[in-house]
Amino acid sequence: MKTTRLSIVLAALAGTLWLAGCSSPQTRISDHPEVFAQLTPQEQALVRAGQVGLGFSTEAVKLALGQPDRITLRTDAMGQMQVWHYAETVYYDGAFLYGGQYWGGWGRRGWWGGGGYWGRPYPVGPVNTYDRFRVEFRDNKVVAFNQELAR
Repeated sequence: MKTTRLSIVLAALAGTLWLAGCSSPQTRISDHPEVFAQLTPQEQALVRAGQVGLGFSTEAVKLALGQPDRITLRTDAMGQMQVWHYAETVYYDGAFLYGGQYWGGWGRRGWWGGGGYWGRPYPVGPVNTYDRFRVEFRDNKVVAFNQELAR
């Protein structure tokens, strides 16, 4: 009985620590209040909602969306543009699409995850990574952004 209770407590603690590691606009704001205080009230409202606007600085975008998954440079007739990519990965197991990490759970063929899908390494099916959000900067100011609305 004590072993079961200890296991439940340890699992709850592990889950809490995992969730605490997730970054949100509010945690990023509390980590960098000086940057947030320099924004206009309209920019502050957008950052709290996890959104960006034209003219945002790189620091404001980091508050709203976090660190980008990848940064590229694009050159056109007007010069160089820095592009921040916020990616999402989707896994397909033959029946369902799973967004984000491939952690484990119940699928069409039973339990999957935790070292594989019935002994098979995961991910089981095709994997697709796409830009969920893309922000373009010129002179450290947002000049364009794209957001994926539907898969």
